Amino acid sequence: MYKFYRVITVFAVSLLVACAEESGPQQSRGQNMPPPAVSVMELTRQNVTLSTTLPGRVVPSKQAHVRPQVDGVVVKRLFEEGAKVKKGQQLYQIDDARYRAQYNSAKADLESAQANLETLEARAGRYKNLISKNAISEQENDDVIAQLAQAKAAISVAKATTELAKVNLDYTKVYAPIDGEISRSEVTEGALVNANQAQQMATITQLDPVFVDIQSSGKEVLEIRKMMRETGSLPVDLVLNNLTGERYAHQAQLKFSEVTVDESTGAVTLRAVAPNPEGLLMPGMFVKAEIQMSSERALLLPQRATTRKPDGSLVVFIVNNANKVEARAVSVKGNYRDQYVVHQGVSEGESIIVTGYQKVQPGMDVSPQPWGVNSSGKSASSGQ
Repeated sequence: MYKFYRVITVFAVSLLVACAEESGPQQSRGQNMPPPAVSVMELTRQNVTLSTTLPGRVVPSKQAHVRPQVDGVVVKRLFEEGAKVKKGQQLYQIDDARYRAQYNSAKADLESAQANLETLEARAGRYKNLISKNAISEQENDDVIAQLAQAKAAISVAKATTELAKVNLDYTKVYAPIDGEISRSEVTEGALVNANQAQQMATITQLDPVFVDIQSSGKEVLEIRKMMRETGSLPVDLVLNNLTGERYAHQAQLKFSEVTVDESTGAVTLRAVAPNPEGLLMPGMFVKAEIQMSSERALLLPQRATTRKPDGSLVVFIVNNANKVEARAVSVKGNYRDQYVVHQGVSEGESIIVTGYQKVQPGMDVSPQPWGVNSSGKSASSGQ
């Protein structure tokens, strides 16, 4: 029995020694584990164009509602609906019989008044000679002078009446006030129109160029107005379809900003001018307007490399020259695609951790690896 216990004791001691010898190398290996690998990117300055995207609506640069200037019946329409018309082109003919008769009557009255004036002027000339010879009385001479003044006044009235009759006669021809594309006709031949009617006969719209009215209610309007004062105008790219990202082929120019804020919406209206030679932009169409604010060389920071604190501030992790992690608070002044434009906090040439920062702490040693993006959109260095 004593030998049995002695064998057990020796076996136990041998087992403890073996465990101690095995645990020593394991602890040593744990202490010598390599630092975690992280993917880093070196910050460099790049040429970027800062922009802001705002909703916009297309409005015509010119639009005229064609309305009659006199009463009458439309006897002829002289244009094709939807066609392009030129300023001064006749569009309608209103029955002019009444206005032509008024004009002819006014012309006859004017001619009669002119003949009467000539007669009185001749008589006044004779009376002037006769009064000097005492051949006529003063009363007769005064009567002729008074009649001559009345005749001159009648001439003025007759001329005004004739001119008005001529204007009304001309108004029976309805002309296009501007160049543009004309709408469908709101009246037909035989329709009675009058000078005071609210309904237009047709509408002419000028579509090249067009205006894009842009609404801005954010702080960016202050920057936009500041840039416009410096440059006079800003380039604007138009996005026609949000789903497909289809862009308009021609670039617009931001030319105008309202000087007051709409009290009901709190927005300021900006206006851009866009060429429209193909007529693709139609009044009432909604578009997205990307206003190009400025071009500069800036530090770009991938948004995926940042974390946000509860107070809203942004933090990035830097790998210094000793391959140790540092936490940096950064401030940004805008977005460029999926990146931030750095204002302060990091400098050109520093290496930031893009992937793997979740598993490190400030002061830790890390093994930095270059970060890149492969064709599938995943990190080439981390496989994420």
